[in-house]
Amino acid sequence: MAMNDYNLNNTYYNTIDVPREETASLLAKVLAITSVGFFITSIGVATAPAWGTLVGFIVVIGLVFAISLSRKASPGLALGMFLVLTYFMGWEIGPLIQRYIHNFGTGLVFNAAATTGCGMAVMGCVAYLFNINYRRIAGIGMAALLLLIIAGVASMFFHFLSPDTYSWLTLGIFALLTVGDFARIRAGGNGASAVVLSLSIYLDAINIFMAVLQLMGGRRSSRS
Repeated sequence: MAMNDYNLNNTYYNTIDVPREETASLLAKVLAITSVGFFITSIGVATAPAWGTLVGFIVVIGLVFAISLSRKASPGLALGMFLVLTYFMGWEIGPLIQRYIHNFGTGLVFNAAATTGCGMAVMGCVAYLFNINYRRIAGIGMAALLLLIIAGVASMFFHFLSPDTYSWLTLGIFALLTVGDFARIRAGGNGASAVVLSLSIYLDAINIFMAVLQLMGGRRSSRS
């Protein structure tokens, strides 16, 4: 089934060929899988050792590629790997979150999580209220993310980006990618499974959360 295809003049159709009940079912599956993933991540954060960041990063990167390779061969295996990934994501971000809790209290982390949740809901509504070319959004977002990564690495040596500036740029880029991912779900997923779509939404939310946490922590530090 063609969904949000281009015509011969590359003009984007502002229609969705997938029945609404199908997209609603897909969205429900994605949100359910992602919610379970965040719950497991909270367990990972709570149990993360002080040395867990590097281990978590390596496992998460490996599982992202493994899920992409196994999504069609074994959806059940892909789901299992996603849930394992969410646990080790807790290891990756856990030591940093624990430092924020130690320095500023649990309220800061809760506020960052609540802000992230509200923001994700708003971006989901935007994607469902407006006809959005998710392919174009994804292309722009990924190009911007690549440039941000390059700039971040360069800034490690030349120090031209402040942490807050980097966080604001991260927030903007992943907000754009989130809208694109929700628009893709609205269009039927373009052949992607619920697990792969959940992984995209999950990673968007994690990056937004960490950017918001950095900004809130930086603001709190400047006041003290």
